[in-house]
Amino acid sequence: MARNRKRRLPEPFEVTIEGLSHEGRGIAHHNGKIVFVFAALPGERVRIQINKSTKKFSEASVVEVLEASPQRIEPHCPHFSLCGGCSMQHVSSEYQLELKQQAILEMMTHAGIDIGEVIPPLTDAPWGYRRKARLGVKYVHKKQRLLIGFRERNKPYLADMQTCPIMVDQVGQHLPELMQLIGGLQARETIAQIEVAADDDHCMLVLRHLQPLSAADRQQLLAFAEASGFWLQLQPHGPDSVQPLYPAEQVLRFRPLADSDIAIRFHATDFTQVNAGINQQMVRQALDHLDLQPQDKVLDLFCGLGNFTLPMARLAAQVTGIEGDPAMVQRARDNALEFGLDNTEYFSADLTRLDPAAAWMRQKYDKILLDPPRSGALDIVEHIRAFDASTIVYVSCQPSSLVRDAAVLCSAGYRLSHLGLMDMFPQTAHVESMAVFQR
Repeated sequence: MARNRKRRLPEPFEVTIEGLSHEGRGIAHHNGKIVFVFAALPGERVRIQINKSTKKFSEASVVEVLEASPQRIEPHCPHFSLCGGCSMQHVSSEYQLELKQQAILEMMTHAGIDIGEVIPPLTDAPWGYRRKARLGVKYVHKKQRLLIGFRERNKPYLADMQTCPIMVDQVGQHLPELMQLIGGLQARETIAQIEVAADDDHCMLVLRHLQPLSAADRQQLLAFAEASGFWLQLQPHGPDSVQPLYPAEQVLRFRPLADSDIAIRFHATDFTQVNAGINQQMVRQALDHLDLQPQDKVLDLFCGLGNFTLPMARLAAQVTGIEGDPAMVQRARDNALEFGLDNTEYFSADLTRLDPAAAWMRQKYDKILLDPPRSGALDIVEHIRAFDASTIVYVSCQPSSLVRDAAVLCSAGYRLSHLGLMDMFPQTAHVESMAVFQR
């Protein structure tokens, strides 16, 4: 019986990069096929190695830059070529913004959607910004040591990392100490991941362990936490099993506005924005465009813990928050009560499977805020005309779903009055944006 053999990939060859994909990869053509080239920029002449090939396209990486773009810079992180966490470190910060804004504007134009005004991009610190992350943990017998970090690019293996400059410094600059700690535990082969969550004052690590920890391991973790200042939690099973290890009382908070006393409690496993500086600018910009009045009734869709709900409640008569996770809904209620906001109400609802009989669905609203996941908000925007709102602010983390939903809103009698980039994830090709629709 004949053996299945992998197709031999071609030897490295030269191409000229013609453009850039929306994922930040260079675009070239070779033998009539499109080639997506990681870490290549428009106008560059590069020698590339094909890593993967299909009938329609190939994927490649740069072996040598023969003629460099003036926008090319030296990557800040020594692990850039290996780690899959970043994809744009070879690009200047200014050009990153230009490319991301160009991508979302081109997609809107291609869809035939008119843009009233382009909002200047929201920017903040390009490094050390990431406060939330899920890091893989793996003891590698061949290396006789433990690895902590993100996956290698397009591979299932953990990257061998000693530093991560996009993470908060408490973690990103101290990976070797964490590796030494976990690698010295009896349970080193049964700890699968570390959830990182930080606020202005504390950095919490949640250790997912697949087997019960020994008394010796717990003592070693306690000693590390006391000496380092990290807060530690343990997760033996699902998210509901998380429990504090040190200290006994742990409360994380984030401020949705820099100039407000509102500080929202959150759990390490809750969804919160990873970039505190951009989040505060984003909330402020949303409030400015909503132009809330004391008599306004507002609908906050995909409200989470109340990132937008609570600041809006300070300005409007009533804010109704809708969120799919019942536990998040309860925490949103608790956060509102803590700050004396009795003009909010919350409903747990799956916004991809609407119930027309729900009380909140049968109301009218003056303004609407949407902050959906990457899949967008198609089901609810198809119903949005019935709410009769004058202004809709749509916060997007996926350009393609925003463009799709914007077309539905425009066909429902709204116009796209403002569109702007928010650089929530510098050094990556990830595009977040804010779109404002007026009836």
